[in-house]
Amino acid sequence: MSTNYSTLCAVHLHSKMGITKHALIRYQALDKCFRNPGRMYFWEDLLEECNKALSEFDPESEGIQRRQLYYDIKFMESEQGWAIPLGRYPFDRKLFYRYEDLSFSINNQPLNNMEAEQIKSALQIFSRFSGTPQFEWVNEMIPRLESKFGLVDRKKEVISFQSNFDLKGLHFIAPIFNAIINERVLIISYRDFKSQESYKLTFHPYYLKQYNERWFAFGLNADKEISNWNLALDRIEALSETNLKYEKSERDWDEYFFDIIGVTRPEGISLEKIALLFSSDVAPYVITKPLHPTQKHRQLPEGLEVVIEVIPNFELERLIISFGDQVKVISPESLRKKISQQLIAAANQY
Repeated sequence: MSTNYSTLCAVHLHSKMGITKHALIRYQALDKCFRNPGRMYFWEDLLEECNKALSEFDPESEGIQRRQLYYDIKFMESEQGWAIPLGRYPFDRKLFYRYEDLSFSINNQPLNNMEAEQIKSALQIFSRFSGTPQFEWVNEMIPRLESKFGLVDRKKEVISFQSNFDLKGLHFIAPIFNAIINERVLIISYRDFKSQESYKLTFHPYYLKQYNERWFAFGLNADKEISNWNLALDRIEALSETNLKYEKSERDWDEYFFDIIGVTRPEGISLEKIALLFSSDVAPYVITKPLHPTQKHRQLPEGLEVVIEVIPNFELERLIISFGDQVKVISPESLRKKISQQLIAAANQY
């Protein structure tokens, strides 16, 4: 083992923490530079981008020097890192750095051994909270991660999670997530259900949400100046980063989605109390799997009365209709009539 590589290992593999936050920020900054075909990055440029990213994360950071930059690159090229396909190209008596395969990104690669060990260590810590109130989500997360990343030894699968692997657009999750974290503006080629041709829009991404096995991105549509624009990832055809100034959002997205079921929040419609009457057959299901966090219910002679307080939207209507003749809308009257009309129209199809 060479002296440089020994030093590299000492820098990156010290203690159980493995990669530090500062190192990860540098790797992400370098990855972004290496896969940018629109600019030549010499070592001075790479060093500047790394220190810029560190400064944005930690204003008190003193940055790194050229020696650390080369350690970082060598680690990324190693099997212990991501084995990046990095090319070095001569230009004007200097070398610039760029991926030989521009579709490559460290964010798209399988876990390396060090990352697997880090996740295992994190799961051991999380497991201590598994029986603690407000940490019930840990019980589902631990087996999901262990199964997903192959962190447990087994001869056959013993757990399955529902996922639509055939859904288009899943490969856009990583670049949109990175754009949110790094505050990057995107140019997106998009074709909605009503359009025959795709169109481009300038998008400032803020939030990713999954609903009903589909993924959605929310952000600012700069062309229409709408800050809660909704894009279905399976309708995206292409995207690319730009150097436009990113406009931040102060919106609390958890609060934004709390008042609705699904992802559609209609403008100009207020919260309403929705009263539903479920048959005794599905009452246990509705009790154990509430329609919404605001759900209140009581048992009546004719069935289970459920009251939720939400903004009526398309997803609420789809959810009610999915119960068929096992549910009846009690109020409001406007929703009652709308569901009735849709069921009559459906019945007329037969």
